[in-house]
Amino acid sequence: MTKLSHTFKNRSGILAATIVTMTAMAAGPAWAGVASETVYILNTFSFLVHGFLVMFMAAGFAMLESGLVRTKNTATICLKNIALYSIAGIMFYLIGYSLMYVDVPKGGFMGTFNFFYNPSGDELALLSAGDKATPEMAEKVIKSGYSVPSDWFFQMVFVATAASIVSGTVAERIKFWPFMIFVVVLSGFIYPVQASWVWGGGWLNGMGFTDFAGSTLVHSTGGWAALTGAIILGARKGKYGPDGRVRALPGANIPLATLGTFILWFGWFGFNGGSQLALGSAADATAMSIVYVNTNLAAAAGVVAAMLLAQLIYKKVDVSLALNGAIGGLVAITAGPDLQNHAHALVVGGVGGALVIFAVPLVDKLRIDDVVGAISAHLVAGIWGTLCVGIFGSGTIATQAIGILAIGTFVIVTSTVVWLALKATIGIRVNEEDEALGLDKAECGMEAYPEFGSGSQTL
Repeated sequence: MTKLSHTFKNRSGILAATIVTMTAMAAGPAWAGVASETVYILNTFSFLVHGFLVMFMAAGFAMLESGLVRTKNTATICLKNIALYSIAGIMFYLIGYSLMYVDVPKGGFMGTFNFFYNPSGDELALLSAGDKATPEMAEKVIKSGYSVPSDWFFQMVFVATAASIVSGTVAERIKFWPFMIFVVVLSGFIYPVQASWVWGGGWLNGMGFTDFAGSTLVHSTGGWAALTGAIILGARKGKYGPDGRVRALPGANIPLATLGTFILWFGWFGFNGGSQLALGSAADATAMSIVYVNTNLAAAAGVVAAMLLAQLIYKKVDVSLALNGAIGGLVAITAGPDLQNHAHALVVGGVGGALVIFAVPLVDKLRIDDVVGAISAHLVAGIWGTLCVGIFGSGTIATQAIGILAIGTFVIVTSTVVWLALKATIGIRVNEEDEALGLDKAECGMEAYPEFGSGSQTL
């Protein structure tokens, strides 16, 4: 339980599991073994189930982005999302996990460059031993409280989320392979290093900075990387007029974007609920239930707040803003879904959704072209949610702010270096002809909707 063991985030769960185990030991060795094995099974089950819920969010991002881009770029978006998930998983295995968790010095800045980390070592030894396995070997595995590969899987699926945020922002004008190279660096170095500062037991953890499931470590990190990429890449042709006028380039499929949002909402129960990191006691089950309720309330509040503000400001209820309101509420609550007062979750999520309404036009006013509104929903709402831990939770606003600034600075600097290096070498932007034609034909050689001919109208 890497987040748990290094950040002591789940003290109540550890205490409860310890009480159960000690009680069973008092009743006799046989009962102690049964109790330990039960805790092991339940914790492992939680990691695996919540892990594949988070993995399903990859489909949510793919559908949301596919619905918010124009038809001529849909196939490319689909390709990018399945490719980035695959690359992120491999990079987290090759190096990311080690940098994030293995031998992170107390108060340090990263783990070790331990290539090809094997999360299944002790368990493979037990399986290989077969009939020759000793009770000591089994006890060593069960004593950890969970299957290490199950924990590795749960930590891995978070990485692709950060990369997906970048994908939507820079859509419709970025080259495919340079973007994939950026994903390699983001998932193999940028994400795990900054996450090691908190979840790996690094220096921010020592200061008391708290981020339960990643409002900053995952969502704002993806948001900062997306922001730098969008600035360096530039806006889509025709998005902004010479007089500062913003031209709407509406997405092609609102039902698909809505489906993607519902999938993300569904997967977020794994994102936040699984970050309880234990299911081996009644205390853990109760805490996880609270997280589920708060997650749902925050998302709902985000939607309602976004709809009401859209009606007041624009005299219309914009569907895409309502969808991003849900995501803003979800992102905001992610730093502190363990809040004991459900009313606080409504406030956190509602403000998160409201911030999206104000941030989207602000980003446009700055002439930063964010195709899907990810900067507003993930970066802005992520900052708010992280500060809320100091407002409503157990942390302090000052400590939370230091963490936000430190991680933001690190991601901005490293992302800028990578984007500029790619721009100076192989280039990151497609030419005007390919952009007008659409990346489906230019990059993939096929269209998502071939029956429509050349896709949506070119500019």
